[in-house]
Amino acid sequence: MAISLKLAAPPSDEEIIEISERNPGYQFERSASGELIVTPTGGEPGWRELELGAQLRNWTVQNGRGVAFGATTGFHLPDGSLLLPDACWVHRDRWEALTAKQRRGLVPLCPDAVFELASPSDSLASLRRKMRAYLANGARLAVLIDPERRAVEIYAPKQDPQILESARLVSFDPVLPGFTLDLELIFSSM
Repeated sequence: MAISLKLAAPPSDEEIIEISERNPGYQFERSASGELIVTPTGGEPGWRELELGAQLRNWTVQNGRGVAFGATTGFHLPDGSLLLPDACWVHRDRWEALTAKQRRGLVPLCPDAVFELASPSDSLASLRRKMRAYLANGARLAVLIDPERRAVEIYAPKQDPQILESARLVSFDPVLPGFTLDLELIFSSM
């Protein structure tokens, strides 16, 4: 179960990095309101994250128009939150506009496309809020994958979420042209 802590003062980037280094196996995020969100990572969710990230990375290498990131990359969103999507993609022009220092640290932008995998420690309500937060901060696509329900929720600006149940392949045109996610590899048991 994810834990949300309302502290006397919002944790700084440096404090989040330090606590992350001292507590491997947990993800630490900061909400726009300054709450510290702690999420444990288990075996099966970690395996699914890797599969999702591998598929996105492979497409990114072939496509060449952007950069893919995994679950350990922190992004500063315009609303002040610090989030670590399970996988995400940033258009190459936006990435190259960052300074070398910005690229090495916590990334000061919202990814163009984000993917979150529901795990036993997550509530769907909090993940859905996160999808809307990504869109409010500039994401062009936010995808919530729920292996338990074998469902995918696709969020796009100014549209109702599209919910697909028991889909095997899902395409993400036009934001990620030509990228088709093979959900069977993510939904299958290890």
